[in-house]
Parts: sequence; structure tokens; C-alpha cells
Amino acid sequence: MKKTIRVLMLGDLVGSTGRAMLQKHLARIKQEYKIDAAIVNGENTNANGRGITARIAKSLKHNGIDVVTTGNHIWDQRDIYEYLKNNQDVIRPANFSSDCPGIGYTTFNCQGIEVAVVNMQGQVFMREHVDCPFKTMDSILTYLKHKTNVILVDFHAETTAEKLAFGYYLDGKVSCVVGTHTHVPTADERVLPKGTAYVTDLGMGGSLHSLIGFKKDAIIEKFKNQMPTRFMVETEPPVVMTGIWVEIDTQTGKALQIQRLKVIDEDLCLDGDS
Repeated sequence: MKKTIRVLMLGDLVGSTGRAMLQKHLARIKQEYKIDAAIVNGENTNANGRGITARIAKSLKHNGIDVVTTGNHIWDQRDIYEYLKNNQDVIRPANFSSDCPGIGYTTFNCQGIEVAVVNMQGQVFMREHVDCPFKTMDSILTYLKHKTNVILVDFHAETTAEKLAFGYYLDGKVSCVVGTHTHVPTADERVLPKGTAYVTDLGMGGSLHSLIGFKKDAIIEKFKNQMPTRFMVETEPPVVMTGIWVEIDTQTGKALQIQRLKVIDEDLCLDGDS
């Protein structure tokens, strides 16, 4: 049993652009940083940037991802519903209704260590009505603490204040809390006073010169005239992929260090989105 493990956590992959970036660079990243396990938010991996399919989920696993987290776009592709019922390597926010397909947390074996991953969604400025993430997390921890001390949390939320509050609430209770959803990486990664690694947002995998992974012009027009518009995934290089890796003491579950990761590929080209 290893005394420490390193876990890579990557921000929302957008369309085939983000998926191609992961496929090209993940193996190198894992080798370079001695990564033992990898987690990615996959709720935007479909061709149109909305949702995830069973085929994409299997592809992410094939490319070296251990667990795929999601968020408010999890229901955008009906193809994933049956997959969620029958598999535990893709999870949806735990504070969605219990009637929803799938689960909100899972565990997997990493170098002989049981590792738990929890997905939660925020309440502030999010369209969906969800249960309180703080109370839901309390309930989950009563179960997980009997299984493992190594617990990683993806908090899919809009505001920095809610994410930071959630991080401090869980400080000392989990190994790591990362924010997703905004697709904009933040520079506030740190280990909180009681031993929980934290960053407000992991960022994304997608075109660097885009608006959160989508073509700029239509979104700018929407800001100008407030008219509905269709978001289309940007595929032009350069492409960026951001996240963090965290080193965790497997005995205590406390984080020893957290480091930001950013990879830019000037040459990644796609023949078409699929």
C-alpha cells in the first residue's frame, strides 16, 4: 500500500476539442507528474458541448480516466441514462433527486487504496432546483468515512463564494474540493488549514481563443442584443487543458500539496466534430 498517491483532476472538457486534447496529452501528463489516478468533468464532452454519451464515457475510460464527474448538463443526452443505471464510473451530482438515474458518489481502487469521488452541484444562480449541497455532503460522509479517508469532491457551481464556503465547510473532512462549471481556471489553489486541498475552478479543455470553449461571435451578439443564439463548439487551435494534481497522505486522507496544471497545444487540429 502506497503512503501517498497523486490524483489528477481536470476541468470540463468541451466537445471533441477537449476530448482530443485529453487523448493526446493525458498519458504524458500522468508519466511526467507520477499520477496514480485521473478524474475529469465530462458534462460538456458531446459534439455540441452539451451532455455526454455512453460512447464518450467509454472513450474517456479507455484513454486513462478513472472517474467522470458531471453537472447540470448531465441529462442533455438521453443516451447516458441507461449507462448511469448500470455503471459507476460516471457520476451525476449527488444532490439531484434520488429518482434520477445514476449515483452521486463512487469509489475505486488506486494502488491498493480505496478512493472516493463525490459530485455535488451548487444552488446559487443555477437553474436546477437541487437539495442543499452542505447537508447532502454530511449524509454522504457518514457512509464514506467507514470506507476510506481519501475523498475527492467536484463541486459544480457558479459563484466563487459558494465554492469557497463549501471548501471551508469540508476542510479536514475530505482530501480535496475542486470547483467546476465556469470553464475559467482560478489561481487560488492551496491546502486549507485542516488539510483539504482546494481550488475554486479547474477550468476546461477546449479552444483557448473561445468563450468557455464555444465560438465567440454568436455569444458576444447575445450579450449585445439578448436574443437567443446557438452555442457552437470552437475547434480552432491553440487548445488548452487545465486542472490540478493533488498529493494525498493515504493514512490520514489529508492533502500534502496541490499544483496547478495548464497544457497548451498550438497544433491540435480536428477534421470535424463528432
